[in-house]
Amino acid sequence: MSAPLEGLLELDATLFTVAAGATIIGAVSGGLGCFAYLRRQALVGDVISHAALLGVVGAFVLSWLVTGEGSKSLLVLVPGAIVAGIAALLLARSIQDRTRIKEDASLGVMLAIFFGGGLMMLRWVQRGRPSISGRAGLEDYVFGMAAAMTRDDLAMIGGLGALGVLVLALCWKELKLYTFDPGFAASLGLRTQLVDTLLLALLVLGIVIGLQAVGVVLMIALLVTPASAARQWTSRLPVMVALAALFGAVSGLVGALISATELRVPTGPVVVLVSTLVFVVSILFAPSRGVIARARARGRTRRESLGGGAEGAAS
Repeated sequence: MSAPLEGLLELDATLFTVAAGATIIGAVSGGLGCFAYLRRQALVGDVISHAALLGVVGAFVLSWLVTGEGSKSLLVLVPGAIVAGIAALLLARSIQDRTRIKEDASLGVMLAIFFGGGLMMLRWVQRGRPSISGRAGLEDYVFGMAAAMTRDDLAMIGGLGALGVLVLALCWKELKLYTFDPGFAASLGLRTQLVDTLLLALLVLGIVIGLQAVGVVLMIALLVTPASAARQWTSRLPVMVALAALFGAVSGLVGALISATELRVPTGPVVVLVSTLVFVVSILFAPSRGVIARARARGRTRRESLGGGAEGAAS
């Protein structure tokens, strides 16, 4: 086989891996993000994504201490990100329960502590002594580097995404009831603390699977933006989740394809920009909540009121 053909096949395989991974990430994060949107927990997602950096770097250092060479495999780094994300949320909740500090303030404190700690540890890994082997490219988790995704990474992203969807399907009624009316859910005997923990765990899962492709800084956009766009088109939760997953998947796929063109731009920012474009279109053209539809409705109401007033004056 000729060298140009081998290069083309390798490029196609890489593009397939990146596009498939970005599509799965967009679909899972978009669908799960509906619950963060409806619960007004966008800051929770931001804390998880930024806290995950400390877990990623910590898992890398731990693998270096154990094996003598740091591993950047998602099989090693994702568990660290999950632990860090959950730890940040639990600490924030503990501060809120034991002090007079409110939820948003406690979450902000945890975001600063974990993200600052992650950046400090990342700098130590990059410049510290003794030299840590395998550290090259670890900083890509800040802004994402989808091109580094491998088939093993894709398999793990797909597996974790499928797990999140399965748990969502099995606990749909409980999550739906708790999202819209936690007080009524508690009165029915539902263990709301357990459901809340499960919901937070799903949000952690929806965020950490996209760290490699989108990065800790931009991942919150992929969690909230598709859900915000989907909300403009429907008032039903099942439809909203399906639309958000579709918007996220399309954003991931289109963003990956655009980044693979001659423009050679990073995948993560392009995915976020495509998702933002979908959001803007939804804001403008949604049939009932869109800006244009609401402006037309106000215009009809104004004309009807003016017409009614004119008829009354004539009579």
